[in-house]
Amino acid sequence: MRRRPRRWDAVPRQDGRRFVVTGASRGLGLETARVLAERGAEVVLAVRDVEKGAAAAATIGGRVEVRRLDVADLASVRELAAGLGPVDVLVNNAGVLAVPYARTVDGFETHLATNHLGHFALTNLLLSTLRDRVVVVTSDAHRAADLDLDDLDWERRAYRPFAAYGASKLANLLFLAELQRRLTAAGSTLRATAAHPGSTATGITANTGSRAKTWVGSWGHKLVGMPAWKGALTTLYAATMDVPGNTFIGPGGPLELTGWPTGVGRSQDACDPDLAKRLWQRSEALTGVRFPL
Repeated sequence: MRRRPRRWDAVPRQDGRRFVVTGASRGLGLETARVLAERGAEVVLAVRDVEKGAAAAATIGGRVEVRRLDVADLASVRELAAGLGPVDVLVNNAGVLAVPYARTVDGFETHLATNHLGHFALTNLLLSTLRDRVVVVTSDAHRAADLDLDDLDWERRAYRPFAAYGASKLANLLFLAELQRRLTAAGSTLRATAAHPGSTATGITANTGSRAKTWVGSWGHKLVGMPAWKGALTTLYAATMDVPGNTFIGPGGPLELTGWPTGVGRSQDACDPDLAKRLWQRSEALTGVRFPL
């Protein structure tokens, strides 16, 4: 019988450590940044809208800095990486969910660009200056996902917003596994971990383009899910606890919807090393960014 994980919210002290949290102006990113700063870390809020980022930073105590990052724009990713300096932990948190079909400035489908390619590029650009780990924030939606490497931009298939979201979250876990494989093969002490927040009440469903979907997503998570502070605990666990590379943390309650952080499993596709390698190769070709170690 699987034991329920014990309550965990005692994030250890992070004095002298520097974190970058993408998408940190609200929701899970803001709660993650808040706790890290409270525990003594220096935290960079990497956000698309610096005014909103500054307003968010004003609600956090400690050492907090705001930097501009549009993770869906590779030029913005490169600009942030070039001027950032040494970082202990990169938390790849920014994301979109079930948005209408659109192409980014680089020509990529929005979920692919925001949830995967931008963070793929940012991670590889920062690897030479990272000192501890990369955290990938994904979703349990990866379990029902299908990743078509020949149609990543949904040009030949009928576009389905939730399917596109799920595919990008599957890409997150494949990226995690291949990144850790490469780090280990290179003899690096860096590690890559991942987390998913289960059902957490945030504003991520606000841009679906459908009032009904936005309402159901918002109120559904409020009724059956966790508040943002608790949903952020899985990310904080993956970012601060001494866990091996390729560890995946999620809520320990029924169906991984709610509960305290614990190690969780992943889908068969997310464990496919060949799929992970092929996605990495496609990602390098699309972003022009390669593994530097």
